[in-house]
Amino acid sequence: MFKIFRQKIGIIGVGNMGLAIAERIKSRYRLFVFDKEQGKTDKLIDACVCRGIRDLVRETNVIILAVKPQDFGAVLSEIKDNAQAKLIISIAAGIETQYIEKMLGKVRVIRAMPNIAAKIGKAETVLCKGKNSKEKDLNFAIGLFNCIGETLVMNEDKLNAAAAISGSGPAYIYYDMQKNNIDPTNITEEKKQEYKKRLEKAAKRVGIDSSAAMLLAISTTNASIDLISAMGIPLEELRMQITSKGGITEAALQVLAKGDSWEEAALAAKKRAEELSKKE
Repeated sequence: MFKIFRQKIGIIGVGNMGLAIAERIKSRYRLFVFDKEQGKTDKLIDACVCRGIRDLVRETNVIILAVKPQDFGAVLSEIKDNAQAKLIISIAAGIETQYIEKMLGKVRVIRAMPNIAAKIGKAETVLCKGKNSKEKDLNFAIGLFNCIGETLVMNEDKLNAAAAISGSGPAYIYYDMQKNNIDPTNITEEKKQEYKKRLEKAAKRVGIDSSAAMLLAISTTNASIDLISAMGIPLEELRMQITSKGGITEAALQVLAKGDSWEEAALAAKKRAEELSKKE
């Protein structure tokens, strides 16, 4: 029996997050992928591996940009001549829809902030749309990211704050477990509640309203803990999968290493996201 695919989706960048998304959506969409490091696509089956970015853009209707913020400008420069009829979805921390629109012209842009729990289908993804995007584009993105967990729509001015919680939050939890020698296979309900309260407090500190702060804290804590047993790898390795060099999680962990609070760590992550945006 042949599968009918309604959309052709391309993913540029197959690091930890790009690969996690690819694995979760490949059964529902016709998938094309590209990464400048060829070995990163070797583990992915049921997807077409493209030889270059321009090949991927020509073949697809929707393009997910899953590259590091530092590499974003170069990728946009390469796709700009063929991007006008596409839906562009960015998962890069700090990169605003306005910047993408400035680089690519009048394109439809969705910005999405998923977290590492995409690997087990329990991510919390925060979404917003750019000025040229329609409600149907946002609804499509919601359906797409529901494949990897749950979704929450926010105004774009809150996305950097949300990334500091749902994106970097798992690293706060893993860091605390390592620091305090907590057995990751035997986490008490009391400890879970403590983590939820600390994340909720941090979320409010970076400017997220009470209801969204509670939701992000609960989903991030539950997913982070579920990921430990599902992945079966050391906490250090899990934490490193979230921590890109020069990224927002690295900035937060540097604050935690000094003995500061999760609130201060979240503020550092948010600030780094803003710096990445201004840099562009």
